[in-house]
Amino acid sequence: MPVCPLEFRYGRPGMKAIFDEETRLQKLLDVEAALAQAQAKVGNLKHEHADIIKKTASTRFVKLERIRELDHKINHEITALIRVLSEQCGESGKFVHVGATSNDILDTAAALQMKDALKIVDDDLGRLKQTLAKRAREHRDTIMVGRTHGQYALPITLGFKLANYALEIQRHQERLKECSARILVGKMSGAVGTGAGFGPKALEIQRHVMDELGLGIEEGPTQIVARDRYVEMVCLLGNISCSIEKFATEVRNLQRGEIAEVSEPFDEESQVGSSTMAQKRNPVIAENICGLARIVRGFTQPAYESSILWHERDLTNSSAERFFIPHSFILVDDMLAKIDGLFSGLVVNADQMKRNLTRAGGVIMAESVLLALVSKGMGRQEAHELVRRCSMNAQKSQEDFGKVLMNTKEIAGSLSPKELDAALDAKSYLGNSGSTVDRILEIVERV
Repeated sequence: MPVCPLEFRYGRPGMKAIFDEETRLQKLLDVEAALAQAQAKVGNLKHEHADIIKKTASTRFVKLERIRELDHKINHEITALIRVLSEQCGESGKFVHVGATSNDILDTAAALQMKDALKIVDDDLGRLKQTLAKRAREHRDTIMVGRTHGQYALPITLGFKLANYALEIQRHQERLKECSARILVGKMSGAVGTGAGFGPKALEIQRHVMDELGLGIEEGPTQIVARDRYVEMVCLLGNISCSIEKFATEVRNLQRGEIAEVSEPFDEESQVGSSTMAQKRNPVIAENICGLARIVRGFTQPAYESSILWHERDLTNSSAERFFIPHSFILVDDMLAKIDGLFSGLVVNADQMKRNLTRAGGVIMAESVLLALVSKGMGRQEAHELVRRCSMNAQKSQEDFGKVLMNTKEIAGSLSPKELDAALDAKSYLGNSGSTVDRILEIVERV
């Protein structure tokens, strides 16, 4: 009976396939095959034996059920794999795994899985970046209220917000590219990492194996690949999850009934928002993303803990890694696909944005008025205190901010009605938002 929600609710087939048992078994066998070929290249093994091992190192011949059966009996997964592969190789089976230790196979196979998984994540990030860039261009000049501390601040544009999101995603792509060389490494250096079991050509064997598999080399092995590499990888996925949740949280906030400026896609023909409140259009995609992101970041803790091992290795990392590596990748891929669909279909209510801008009142233009007064020769601190008092009075009395300003002698003596109207015009106080969007789009679309 399925227990983990990844089995029946979350995750996409492509990413899940990378971490299923059959794929993992094949990756382990690929490493054993590459080892045999490397041994033949340096003269430790006849090529005909290496070729038989390579041909046989396939899930067509080495069955998962047989490995499980042996593992249950001897309580050692890799030894079970070696015995089954050796059985299938006949006389050549005596040369399987010579000189190697379990983590030569396990860690190198894990790197192969992570290599495939990181490619999917990179593709996901690229698609999301394109979607955000497209929507940013579409809404380059869609004016809306900017908010700080959840309060009205200054006018911005929706395109400005989305362009910044696209740039953040590009930074994640850059991080992924930069750290891949550190993450995607294997080892073939035997017990405690000295390579003694491979003889004088140990380093040559290791190089041949990793070249064959398209991986980097763990230059400073113990019995395992150093786990700071895994920490970096899981923290990268956690960092990506932070961005995804931040974007989703913004949608959730802007979809609130009292704001109602954007909403996630909703199928009016069939989608149900609530089992009892038939009118509901809940931001369920965004909320789902936020919940999953917290799980991904939770996996950073066991990743850190699993990097602290006794001497040249112990086994405390193994069980934890079986959870946090596949789960982190599967959930991040799932979230990236969902957030891309959310922004692709994001419903933008530009009219409501204008209404909210009007509702915010002229007080959101306080900085503009302050700077207009400074331009007329008033001291900055004096101008700030004048405008602050006027804004407080306007909000308390619910009187028009412009009228309060013009009824203030010091302000009326500095600014004409026309100059004050210009200072209170939200559209004229967007600064470099448009050119910033253009510059960001040029950056993200250049890659």
